[in-house]
Amino acid sequence: MAMESSYVLGLSSKGFHRIHYTDWGSPDAERIVICVHGLTRNCRDFDALAQALAPDFRVICPDVVGRGKSDWLQAKEDYAYPQYCADMAAVIARVTGKSTGLAARLGRLVGLAQSGKKRIFWVGTSMGGLIGMVLAAQTNSPIEKLVLNDVGGVIPRAALERIGNYVGKDPRFKTLEELEAMMRLVLAPFGPLTDAQWRHLTVTGAKQHEDGTWGLCYDPGIAVPFQRGPITDVVLWQFYDAIRCPTLILRGAQSDLLLKDTAAEMTRRGPKANLVEFEGIGHAPTLMASDQIRIVHNFLLGN
Repeated sequence: MAMESSYVLGLSSKGFHRIHYTDWGSPDAERIVICVHGLTRNCRDFDALAQALAPDFRVICPDVVGRGKSDWLQAKEDYAYPQYCADMAAVIARVTGKSTGLAARLGRLVGLAQSGKKRIFWVGTSMGGLIGMVLAAQTNSPIEKLVLNDVGGVIPRAALERIGNYVGKDPRFKTLEELEAMMRLVLAPFGPLTDAQWRHLTVTGAKQHEDGTWGLCYDPGIAVPFQRGPITDVVLWQFYDAIRCPTLILRGAQSDLLLKDTAAEMTRRGPKANLVEFEGIGHAPTLMASDQIRIVHNFLLGN
């Protein structure tokens, strides 16, 4: 399935900004899967998953503002969940609008309104899962199925401190190979990946600067929330407990961000999610391996 790139406008305290997203599958598909990445990553992390899902779904993978091909915010303090949720609401509004495909043209030809309701499913890794939790907890949420990839009702302080040690840094490297070596080290908890997968994560997450050096394609300003005071555990049960849609939790068995006890608690409260763990992986499963993709695909296809 071919991938297309599009943009939608978001609004922050300093004006409008562009939100980039990749678009896979048929624009007339009834079922739409929105895949949202982790804190320092980008939409291309989902290429393998999106290609596998595209025969059955339309798959939308946004770059959260400040990452990938989306604009950087002028006010760095706006890098926070209220902004991210508002932006994703704009993406949902765009992709659930009237189709421009063959069905729409035929409908206009015979004078009939379209009757197919667009159905929204959500796959979120880490930060993307937290955005999904908040949106799914809202009254009249359009999210009908939710996949939380290695994130949940409590974010431990230790994991936030680990992330804070590298997020917002702006390292520069002479070659892509040097950048890849750094990524293999920092992202080692992703688990065993092939050389091709590491190169994909590197190339799609890289930015070449005017002096020819290579760095990461995100705004260092996304680290501002980590600099606002002492880091403590983040408790999010009020959102999780308000979720009513079927929910699947994916967990790296060695994850330091979604602890085993938290994941187990999530199977007993709120939406009483199903839990699948992957051995040999920390934070977070990349959803690039065939077994991980199959589990997500089957959950989204199920009744």
